[in-house]
Amino acid sequence: MNRRTFLNTGLIATTALAAAPAPNPTAAQIIDRVRKNVGVPWRAQTVDNVIAGNPDTPVRGIASTMMATLDVLQRSAAAGLNLVITHEPTFYLHQDTADTLTNNPVFKFKTAFIRQHDMVIFHFHDHWHAHHPDGIAEGMSRALGWEKNVVDPADPREFTFPPTPLARFAQQIASRLHIRAMRVVGDPALPVRRVATSWGYLSRDPGIQLLARPEIDAVVCGETREWEVVEYAQDAVAAGQKKALILMGHVVSEESGMKYCAEWLKSFITEVPVEFIPAPEPFWLPSLPPGPAGA
Repeated sequence: MNRRTFLNTGLIATTALAAAPAPNPTAAQIIDRVRKNVGVPWRAQTVDNVIAGNPDTPVRGIASTMMATLDVLQRSAAAGLNLVITHEPTFYLHQDTADTLTNNPVFKFKTAFIRQHDMVIFHFHDHWHAHHPDGIAEGMSRALGWEKNVVDPADPREFTFPPTPLARFAQQIASRLHIRAMRVVGDPALPVRRVATSWGYLSRDPGIQLLARPEIDAVVCGETREWEVVEYAQDAVAAGQKKALILMGHVVSEESGMKYCAEWLKSFITEVPVEFIPAPEPFWLPSLPPGPAGA
């Protein structure tokens, strides 16, 4: 081989190396970017961890979802998305511990599906709420079109409205978010002016404190125990107070926050596709047939 041939061969090899596509980032590398971009210190104690799968798995695509149900995992895998960033647990408990489920057939089926499709599940709850503004609250405000009604844009949890009868106000929420099984406590004719929200689960405290505030007409949340905030709302109405409680359902009450999360992820992840995969509302009313999964 003469010098010219050697140089040409080296040039071809160098060009081929330069043209070779960079390997896809691993799940661990993507999660590290999430940690660096969320804007708050990462907590030592948190549920925000890899729940299933190998963090060293190369990522083909990312699904952002409210809840990593088997249906969501199946649709994500079909779309070529193998890193699932879920706001709520995968294995039926906030901490995602599954010690008692080892021999459960549904658990075994789900974990086998995750393994067979080379998927990684990342629970992203605490730090998305801690993001400024709260990522779930921001996404829900946008989805409902309440940006102009927010009291404090830095903390979009309270809103003011022109006086609107409770029945119409609840119907507007259900229509905007396509909710099948909303529940409401209160006089349908109650004029709603000031609303406090608690997306997801609302515990006894601060639920009672929110309803007790004189300027609050209605509290909107995902769910609460019926012997806690629901019972208090009933008692408040029976005592003559002008109060209302709207229960949207946990999934629909936070889902738009994970749609916003997909948009946020796209701002710093460009090598692989990022998609929002909606989780199906689990409930339906007996007067209506159940809708298709993911509707």
